[in-house]
Amino acid sequence: MRVRKAVIPAAGLGTRMLPITKSMPKEMLPIVDRPVIHYVVEEAIRAGIDDILIITGKGKRAIEDYFDRSFELEYYLREKGKVDELKQIEEIGEMVDIYYVRQKKPLGLGDAILHAEKHVNGEPFAVLLGDDIIISQNPAIGQLMEVAGRRDAAVIGVEEVPFELVGRYGIVDGEEVEDGLYRIRALVEKPSPEEAPSNIAIIGRYVLTPDVFDALKETSPGKGGEIQLTDALGALLKGREMFAKRITGKRYDVGSKAGFIRANIEISLTREDLREEVARYLTKQR
Repeated sequence: MRVRKAVIPAAGLGTRMLPITKSMPKEMLPIVDRPVIHYVVEEAIRAGIDDILIITGKGKRAIEDYFDRSFELEYYLREKGKVDELKQIEEIGEMVDIYYVRQKKPLGLGDAILHAEKHVNGEPFAVLLGDDIIISQNPAIGQLMEVAGRRDAAVIGVEEVPFELVGRYGIVDGEEVEDGLYRIRALVEKPSPEEAPSNIAIIGRYVLTPDVFDALKETSPGKGGEIQLTDALGALLKGREMFAKRITGKRYDVGSKAGFIRANIEISLTREDLREEVARYLTKQR
């Protein structure tokens, strides 16, 4: 199974980050000097994906503008001799082929992915959620693509979470067939700690097969009137194998305020131009 296309759902309202997301897409919030979605797109590129569809919504035009060329800014930087800054800006506009489609109503992740059916055109595809950053030497989505190619099956990215937090996630009931790889028996959406079959939680990375679109069309809206991707994947389990891969890397849920702050601090400490100053400041605050 070869995966060359990725879908990035970025149409959510970002209610956990209000009030800033009233006028700014959560995917455009800055992590140091790059927006969240830059890291997500970069991960897909590093994994060898060359075709990306971003599902946007009302008020998300800034995402398109960011990945577009900015000739006026490039001209200004060139005239001022700001060579390094010019190189960065030009590279953003040339990162990869990016396409856009708009989700007109916020009907959930499953509905957003349905908007990708025509673009995917019958191929397996990757899904990277636009508010999850995963920092790893081997790109997170690439880890799933490797398993999908080897097992010829859909693969869901997972991580272990404390049992008291399982109610925030879709949870996997599975059999471990390799270290960190589970054959899925069932998927449970946001169970209570008492009802959860495990603490193996679904996070924002998937490799899916095109039959997911038919399953999504047959999935009834769940909580909040939204179409849940987890429900559609659960229905597919009746007819085929599906796997969950524990992702190696550091994940930041930057759609939450605490995750956003943590990402800025920890990622700044990996930057040679910032590490010393930020570390010195943090040491003074202790």
